[in-house]
Amino acid sequence: MMLLTHVVPSSPTIKKPGRLKTRSARGDMCPRVRRCLEGVSLWLAVLLFLFVQPLYAEASETGREGTGEFHFLDDAGQRQGSATLLNTDYRVSVSGLIADTRLRQSFRNTSQQWREGVFVFPLPENASVYGMTLIAGEREIVGRIHEKQEAKRQYTQAREEGRKAASVDQQRPNLFTTRMANIPPGETITVELHYQQAVRYQSGEFELRLPTTLTPRYMPGQAVDNRPAQWAGGWAMPTTDVPDADQISPFTVLPEEVGPGSHRATIALTINAGLPVSRVSSPSHRISSTWSGNAVEVSPESDAVLMDRDLVVRWSPARGMEPSAAVFHEQWQGEDYLLALVVPGLSRDQRLPRELVFVIDTSGSMAGESIRQARQALSRGLATLGPDDRFNVIQFNSQTHALFMEPVPANANNIARARRYVQGLDANGGTEIASALDAALDDRHSDGGEGSARVRQVVFVTDGSVGNEAALFRKINNQLGRSRLFTVGIGSAPNMHFMREAARYGRGTYTAISDLSDVERPLDELFAKMESPVLTDISVSWPGQAAAMEAFPSRIGDLFLGEPMVQVVRGLPGEGELEVSGRLPDGSQWQQLLPVDQAAPGKGLHRHWAKQKIDSLMDRGLDGSIDDDTRAAVTDLGLKHQLMTKYTSFLAQEKTSSRGEDETLATDSIPTLLPAGSQGTMLRYPQTATLSPLFIAIGLVGLMFSAAITLLQRRVFP
Repeated sequence: MMLLTHVVPSSPTIKKPGRLKTRSARGDMCPRVRRCLEGVSLWLAVLLFLFVQPLYAEASETGREGTGEFHFLDDAGQRQGSATLLNTDYRVSVSGLIADTRLRQSFRNTSQQWREGVFVFPLPENASVYGMTLIAGEREIVGRIHEKQEAKRQYTQAREEGRKAASVDQQRPNLFTTRMANIPPGETITVELHYQQAVRYQSGEFELRLPTTLTPRYMPGQAVDNRPAQWAGGWAMPTTDVPDADQISPFTVLPEEVGPGSHRATIALTINAGLPVSRVSSPSHRISSTWSGNAVEVSPESDAVLMDRDLVVRWSPARGMEPSAAVFHEQWQGEDYLLALVVPGLSRDQRLPRELVFVIDTSGSMAGESIRQARQALSRGLATLGPDDRFNVIQFNSQTHALFMEPVPANANNIARARRYVQGLDANGGTEIASALDAALDDRHSDGGEGSARVRQVVFVTDGSVGNEAALFRKINNQLGRSRLFTVGIGSAPNMHFMREAARYGRGTYTAISDLSDVERPLDELFAKMESPVLTDISVSWPGQAAAMEAFPSRIGDLFLGEPMVQVVRGLPGEGELEVSGRLPDGSQWQQLLPVDQAAPGKGLHRHWAKQKIDSLMDRGLDGSIDDDTRAAVTDLGLKHQLMTKYTSFLAQEKTSSRGEDETLATDSIPTLLPAGSQGTMLRYPQTATLSPLFIAIGLVGLMFSAAITLLQRRVFP
């Protein structure tokens, strides 16, 4: 390469009587310094080019992709054909506090090649998957639960031998993977799943959530895999903090980027709450409801809805029929199972001084509608502060920043400053929740004697789109101290597993906001709970308690206004009286008796109990490891109750081969739809923490240096 330079003749020194004037005196600089600055600015400009050009090229390439069709890349980076079409059908039956769902996932192969479909999908965070069937034409093959590695081995063998097979694995308690092998060209194969979940009841209202998509999760840590960035399984590679990142990162696309009519769901609910229902509503979809006695048939007004947001359905008992206590009973395989719900009637009269720490997620996954919801949520929380309260505001993305060095009095000036700060927040960068938890749970700056009398509460506003949930739960459990953690789920498809479990470990409660027009009601309920007295030191005494009885949760946490106490037990007959007691904030005792022999029939209580016990066993892994005894106990529970767990999977397979030996099999990693209200698709990577903004800034500084030197030279040498 030839380097061209321009040499400027040096000007002579000019002498005047009594004064010596050189080039430096005229404003020019030392040649060595000038050459050094020119070199630095040149390299900074080169860095700018190197880091901006790939981004521009990728954006241009993405912009050239056609819409209405989604394409995949194989392991060699070659473009494949259209994706397998996917449609789902939900049939939900609610009985008392348990909802039983039949979910059908239909995979249609529109290509001329045999296909394997891989679909990562969400289920409710408290779902217990207990049944699976493979439907191919008129054939139905019932799936069986197997130890996870054995299911994987059998599925791989069936796929290679050309036999139709389907497996379903749990990646997270609310995230699963369906694999469907050997879908013939032009045909449709269906996987039918059965799962149940507990219906949430609080503040006099029941709520059921059906997830249909997921928000792409941030994967912290360093990459530990050398596979190409673009591969068929997803956008992420395993990291030191999320070893299974490649299994929980499906591509996320817009509706027009999948096949025509794909990613639609038909939904029907039958609600039989055991008492008259006065009102049914949904903050997420337009629904229609038909009453038949105490039962209500509910469905979206559209025949099929896009799978781009959670369906949330709420129903209220008729006035005066709100349950204050209820007991349900089931006998399964010779064993008795009881579930009790008790709603303490607490008062709002007493208000304790508080220290509130508001934490808001400003990462890239919160861009769009989510950040607007989050700002509104924090503004709502600031409005609840009283003159005796103290507070702080923390925002986090790739980094964490607190508005104040320590919690400050909730006076008019500090609240006004916080409002301006919150309204100026924008979404960008990664989701480093760990550092935000460190800052929020650090109570060293609480004000000594007076502060110790305050209730310390942390309100965490996020979509929870992270892959390292277990590490975060461990941090909350170890660092909570005297704080209480309340989570607020933001967006149309938040990570409800993170919301619920973080609040459980934080001895608080969780709230989900699904729609901007529905922000006020759930937030008002949340902050009303936080202001109201709690019931502490709760004791539950079942009649004729025996050593063999197992109750979950084994210890009831603090209850807030409108929250019920729910406990499920195994090994007790349905007779006698249940006694629940606790201590009110004024020190007085609260007690309620409930006749067990009047228990209503329950369905699926044994699965609910088994799921609760499995969760309690998995809690032992908060230290980062699960011992062999715990793993064996979880596996045994899954096999006995036919439940999917971290160590068990469902498998259904044909006995005879369908695909010929000379016919090849291609794999489609089926995408999920971008959650409604979010911005940008995740064809390759979601917005996470990178150094590109830093390099861009350095490059711009370099260009500024270059411009300054050029202008200075022109001024000195016109």
